[in-house]
Amino acid sequence: MDHTDDVIDELAGLTPGSPLAELRAQRPEIARYAQGSYEALLEPADIGGVSLVERDLIALRVAILGGAPIVADWHRTRLLASGVSADTITAVEQFPAGSLLTSREVALLRHTDRVTRLPAASTKEQLGELSAAGLSPRDIVTVAQLISFLSFQLRTLAGLRVLAEGL
Repeated sequence: MDHTDDVIDELAGLTPGSPLAELRAQRPEIARYAQGSYEALLEPADIGGVSLVERDLIALRVAILGGAPIVADWHRTRLLASGVSADTITAVEQFPAGSLLTSREVALLRHTDRVTRLPAASTKEQLGELSAAGLSPRDIVTVAQLISFLSFQLRTLAGLRVLAEGL
C-alpha cells in the first residue's frame, strides 16, 4: 500500500506552511500518534487474522456511514489497487443490499454498522457473530480499534474543515 507521512494532512488537503498545517504542527505528538495508529491499523507489519483488504472494507464503510467522501475515495482507491472488484466495493457502499460479499465480510460490515451507528447497543452475543465468522479475540479487538480510530479520524477531519471555513 502507498504510505504517506501524515494521512490526515493529506485527506484534509493541508499544504506545508498553511495556517491549519501550522496549527497541527503546534502539537506534533498528536499528529505522530494519529499517523502511528493509521499505520498500525491499516498498514500493519503483522496483519494477524484481519486482512488488509478487510481493514479497508471496514474503513470504506465507516467513511460512507460518516458522510466522508474524501475518506471513502481514499479507501476505494486502496481497495481497487489491491485488486478488489468495483462490484464488491459497490456492495460495501450499499450494504446490506447486494449479495457479492462473503459471510465473513457481511459479519464484519454488520458489526461495523452497529458499532458506528449505535456503539452502546453492542452486545456480547453480537461479538459471537464475529467469532462464528472466524475472527479470534485478537482480531475482534483489532476491528474495534480500527472502527474507533476511523471515527476519530473523521471527527478530526470535520474539525479541520470547520476551522478552515473560519480562516
